[in-house]
Amino acid sequence: MKQAETQQQQLDNVRAIFEVLTGARAADLLLRNVNILDVHGETVYHGSLLVYDKRIVALNPDESAIQVKEVFDGQGLYAIPGLIDAHLHFESQLAHPTALAEAMVPCGTTTIFAECLDLLSAAGDDGVRAARHLFRDYDKLPYRLYAFAPGKKTAAWVTKEVLEMEPVIGLGEFEHFTYSAGDEDDFRKAAWVRAKGGFMNGHWGLTALPDMVLNYLPAIGVSNNHDVWNGDDIAKSIRYGFPTQIKFGVGSSEVIKTLLRSIVDRKFPTENFMLCTDNISIERLQKMGHMDWIISLCAEMGISPIKAIKMATYNTAKSYNMDDRIGSLTPGRFADIVLTDSLSAINPRYVFKDGELIAKDRKLLKNADIDYSEMCTPGVPGADDLKPAQLDLVPLEVSEDGTQAKVYLFDVYGRGHAKFYQEVWVPLKDGKVVPEYEGERYSRLSVIRRYADGKRHVVNGLFKGVYVERGAVATSFPAPIPYFVVVGQESEEMHYCVQEVDKYSGACIVTEDHMHKSVMPIEIYGMMTNMTVDELTSSAAAIDAALEQLGNRNEGEPVVNKLLSLFISLHRFRFMQ
Repeated sequence: MKQAETQQQQLDNVRAIFEVLTGARAADLLLRNVNILDVHGETVYHGSLLVYDKRIVALNPDESAIQVKEVFDGQGLYAIPGLIDAHLHFESQLAHPTALAEAMVPCGTTTIFAECLDLLSAAGDDGVRAARHLFRDYDKLPYRLYAFAPGKKTAAWVTKEVLEMEPVIGLGEFEHFTYSAGDEDDFRKAAWVRAKGGFMNGHWGLTALPDMVLNYLPAIGVSNNHDVWNGDDIAKSIRYGFPTQIKFGVGSSEVIKTLLRSIVDRKFPTENFMLCTDNISIERLQKMGHMDWIISLCAEMGISPIKAIKMATYNTAKSYNMDDRIGSLTPGRFADIVLTDSLSAINPRYVFKDGELIAKDRKLLKNADIDYSEMCTPGVPGADDLKPAQLDLVPLEVSEDGTQAKVYLFDVYGRGHAKFYQEVWVPLKDGKVVPEYEGERYSRLSVIRRYADGKRHVVNGLFKGVYVERGAVATSFPAPIPYFVVVGQESEEMHYCVQEVDKYSGACIVTEDHMHKSVMPIEIYGMMTNMTVDELTSSAAAIDAALEQLGNRNEGEPVVNKLLSLFISLHRFRFMQ
């Protein structure tokens, strides 16, 4: 019966399209007077687009022979396909799905391919329920969402159940240190998605694994790779057959500049590449943009604007075998369209999804109404027995003359530089570490396991990226193992700040003299805020303002995002146990 209904529906659909094109039925929209980007021929031509039932059905239709319900004058603007983020961690910007829409869609992004592994890992045994709530009414969002079940950080049974959900299309990135060890759960996860014919996101471990192990992921059919950091990584990734995702990367534009410079200098064919953000903050979305900014950066770095646009549209659609639905402005594709006054500096004047105008002049016009409050979780304190002395900066080694100490120096943007951490020699005076290196003074950083299992794991060092003269700032991260990080100058204040964060499921808190200066609750499993975009940006700005009073001069991402991105590197370089 279901098959017969589907056949009847398809019969109705093809008949309706014929009637639209022959004038017997009204189309929904005629978008006229636009300069249309043809991503296949890499040309631009003046014309119009006819839309019916969410899809483009004609290029340059004979207007005397058709009926239309609405005509939109494109004012001679360029029409390009709706922009696509090839790899975005859904939780990285702290916003739930509808808040993300407020900041992202006005940038011209109409499709994302999203990881949700940290949120579901934070939910633990509640991961399946968390996924259902996260994906609830996903089809009402003003962007197209394709998601991946967790390839790491969650129990295999959670992954298996999430693989059966909509809009999940495959398996998310694996964990380097388990797949390289022949983990049985990883085998099962890969087998499940292979049996379904789904996609597998790559996280190839180029900076962590030997060459022979690197053969494993392409050999089992992993669909892409975004774990590249320089030109040599790119060369290896494309040689192994990966469609390679060029990422904005954990808060630092230097990462993507290095990658784009390599593509231009080494003349890698751009057909190999897609563009993605990986991790991004709401504030950066609002101030600089999303895929629109990255395309513009590509052009600035010397990549042809049309090829750059293809890297954020058609190349990604083709990689995921969806070029029959998205990625180009051709008949049969969804009418996801961005009107911009430039191809080299993308300025999304109008954004359409499914032929409906959803954003204008960087303002969202329509959003879904979805309540995520049921996903908020209470705090479960775990640091009651933590002592201030555990946060003291103890030398890893002392020089023979007793005047220098070796300590860790962590760099918040280190994944995009030569090293995330270094072991450095700093002054030692009266038995105490002086937090100075090469003439620059630093704050201290403590990385603390939230729930102790026997001896509590704590790593102390210096920190480059956030500096306070007094007071402290701390936040938490629940996946795959709950940890705190705290930045300050003095162990007692740092300890107090951590204890305050411990009262929440997740939070970022600034303290001074054992008093709160600013608090941002992160209440959705400790991974997302239950806030609107305005509330979220105001809360992040309040954290930055409080830290400025304590001596920090912040540049780039808000401090809360800097600290949260730090956990990714801490996990990667085995500082979380």
